[in-house]
Amino acid sequence: MYKILKIVAGVLGLLGVVFLGRIMIAGDTALKEDYKLEAGNSAMVDGVFNPFATVAYIVLILILAFVVFFVVKNLFTSGAAIKNTLIGVGAFLVILFIAYAMSGGDAMQYKYNDTIATEGQSQLVGGGLLAFYILSVIAVGAMLFSGIKKMIK
Repeated sequence: MYKILKIVAGVLGLLGVVFLGRIMIAGDTALKEDYKLEAGNSAMVDGVFNPFATVAYIVLILILAFVVFFVVKNLFTSGAAIKNTLIGVGAFLVILFIAYAMSGGDAMQYKYNDTIATEGQSQLVGGGLLAFYILSVIAVGAMLFSGIKKMIK
């Protein structure tokens, strides 16, 4: 399995290098010509950049598929792993719920692309920001705790 994955990674890497070379040889003007505006919507036409982007999407999808596969495989092979994962997911959901509950809907009207955000949308954005802040403080605290613990030893 490892050899097959190594060969696939090599082939995709080689394709990426070939397409990157095509982009570099074509130059900036060819890339700008590939990019055109159609009725206000930006769209890439089939040209120099599209094959490179396709390889990038394929690599991303393969990586995500392998990550999900091996995570699920490892979860079901170990009972302790399932317990720890469920505790982590539960703690994350609790933090999201607390952040959402703490953020109140804003009475102000926010415009984005000529649409007005509702109070519920404003509360979701505020909850997301609060969750980010809470998780950032927890991460920094964990790093500080770990560093201080190592210094004490």
